Amino acid sequence: MTLTDIRELDLSGLSILVTRPLRQQQSLCEKIAAAGGKPLSFPLIEIASLKESNEIDAAKQAVQDLDQFDVLVFVSSNAAKLGADLINDYWPQFPVGVEVIAIGKTTAETITAQLTCQVVCPDQGSDSEAVLALPGLQTVANKRVGIFRGQGGRELLAATLQERGADVQYIEVYRRVPIPHSAAEISAKLRENSCDVITVHSGESLQILVDQSGDNIKQITLLPLVVPSQRVARQAQQLGFEKVECANGADDDAMLNTLQQLSSRADNTR
Repeated sequence: MTLTDIRELDLSGLSILVTRPLRQQQSLCEKIAAAGGKPLSFPLIEIASLKESNEIDAAKQAVQDLDQFDVLVFVSSNAAKLGADLINDYWPQFPVGVEVIAIGKTTAETITAQLTCQVVCPDQGSDSEAVLALPGLQTVANKRVGIFRGQGGRELLAATLQERGADVQYIEVYRRVPIPHSAAEISAKLRENSCDVITVHSGESLQILVDQSGDNIKQITLLPLVVPSQRVARQAQQLGFEKVECANGADDDAMLNTLQQLSSRADNTR
């Protein structure tokens, strides 16, 4: 999406629940508001620092040995920011010969802004499947791959790279902590703001939303839901959502394009 396209966005009258972690949702909320929409901030996950000393030491040790890796993969913008902060503490100049891969455009932009290195990311999609399809990860036998991420999460990326013969190590630089909301709180947020559409940026946040909605789940699943990938779209359908829109990316541009399509369709039915 170009700057001209952003200026041409019209989300007038659209009330949008934004569930991304607080620090990551600001730009999306600002763009929704600039386009005439009403962003409803409702973060479901908090990005927290590592807590245990052994976890912190493990991340520091992996970064000190950064030049021993052939490939580094950053699976989120949080992993990129916090990982880059740690890298810059130990490497005034990024080590030569280490390939850097980002899961999506926003993550790639974060790395580029903080580290002096080239970054590869998928042209389409922003999930493990899209990363695994990159040419640079097809032949990784005997290569050492470091995956910057938060604690926990999907195992597909590491498992597939190991099947391809890579030596994979997680470099975990943060924790994801669910933010507790009651079913009544969620219901009131949607009802009082006449919510028109919900956005989620991961399967984890989608599951948290469903779990916390309790007996009010029907109210949630009747609303249009914008998701970042086909995988999360399938998850949403299995959870009972009736109107699922796949943005094919978790970045602001992908989400805004999909919201614009929803808004245009709504205008045509009025």
